[in-house]
Amino acid sequence: MTTRTRIAAHRGGLFLWPENSTRAFRESARLPIDQSECDVHLTADGEVVVMHDATLDRTTDASGPVVARTTAQLRHVRVRGTQGEAPPTLAEYLAILAPTEVAPRIEIKSDGSRWPYPGIVGRTLAVLDQSGQRRRAWIIGFNADTMAEAQAAGGLAGVAWLLEIPTLRDIGLDGVIAVARAHGFPEVGMHEGALDAGMLARLRAAGLGVGVWGANHEPSIRRMLELGVDILATDDPPLALRLRGG
Repeated sequence: MTTRTRIAAHRGGLFLWPENSTRAFRESARLPIDQSECDVHLTADGEVVVMHDATLDRTTDASGPVVARTTAQLRHVRVRGTQGEAPPTLAEYLAILAPTEVAPRIEIKSDGSRWPYPGIVGRTLAVLDQSGQRRRAWIIGFNADTMAEAQAAGGLAGVAWLLEIPTLRDIGLDGVIAVARAHGFPEVGMHEGALDAGMLARLRAAGLGVGVWGANHEPSIRRMLELGVDILATDDPPLALRLRGG
């Protein structure tokens, strides 16, 4: 059983700062959290860039697919809620975390059609190697094949396969455990609302770590801390820290 639930700032802590922004990562890296989570896509010229959605529409002053723009073109895009910041590259995100105790937690996203970006795992690992942070970084994501590629590459702190509710419903907990064991995943993740004590016990008995997202208010954060999940990715990291007791 875990002795202390690790806390990650989900998208850098989006209750407090613009999500996945340079400001969010700078601010969250000043907190005594364990990890700062981001999401990544590929640009048209193959750079790994930090953005949650496959399109620019929701979080920036631009529109259209992230992958339709080059890195240079993205320099002219502004993240909403910031003082004119462009979306950070993965290298820029890692540079913020490098001098701190806060470790990277990188969710590899799929494109707008939910297909994996060809080569994104290798490119992500290359940027981690250039930053010297591969050994302390976690790679996470919903696509089991993509996570299997990251797991097989090795050298990471860990890989977590994230589970959508339909996946849990379709293959059941036995199926989840079988897939995780087949690929050697050390951890699975799910929305906090999907997890209960019985499910946690079964996953732990199978030798799997368990992480959650979506615990953003006191009742859900307290419930996850009481269950003793391995990691809690939250939009309000200061609240989670206070409830954890440090």
